[in-house]
Amino acid sequence: MSEQVELTNPVDLSVGGMSGHIFRRLFHLAMFIIPILYFEYGETFADSVGMSLDEVVAGIVIIAAVGEGIRLKLGFTVFGQREYESKQVSALAWGALAIGLVLLITPTKEYAYPLIFSLTFGDPFMGELRRKGMDSKTVILAACVFVLGIWLACWYAFGTPIIVCLIVAPIAVLAETPRLRYIDDNATMLLIPLVAVVTLEPFLNVM
Repeated sequence: MSEQVELTNPVDLSVGGMSGHIFRRLFHLAMFIIPILYFEYGETFADSVGMSLDEVVAGIVIIAAVGEGIRLKLGFTVFGQREYESKQVSALAWGALAIGLVLLITPTKEYAYPLIFSLTFGDPFMGELRRKGMDSKTVILAACVFVLGIWLACWYAFGTPIIVCLIVAPIAVLAETPRLRYIDDNATMLLIPLVAVVTLEPFLNVM
């Protein structure tokens, strides 16, 4: 997320104003469908095109990267993007890369679902709280409760280890908070918790 977002109402920075902002939020929320498609239909689709599921995921990431490179070369933004994204990698591209890495590195329901859902639902939740003028401490506290709820739901549904839920959920929230100029929080909110999951997993296997 650009530093500009911290200083300016994101609606004012969105191509399309409030309509663009709402579209961006809805698109973000719609990403919840990605792990469902991956786990329910991914293998069938991969078999139909004669590829492995990892190859399909990697191919989609490469296509997204090439498309983003073309967009940056031409220097344009589309409806719902932020104005500053005409000169830097967009949140959508960062999200595609990060989700792709999650599915390639931890392609299991117990980790992929909570990691991706933390981004899909947690990031817009925090953004809207900030837009309403809540202070950072309140936003972080509310988001920790909200994201922990996501992880606990995945513990119930997919068997995510409870210790991972308790450790990684707040890490996902804190990973969203740095205001980095060129790296969007769509990346940090997935990749930093992903590192935590990969680090914790060997210890869980020996417990």
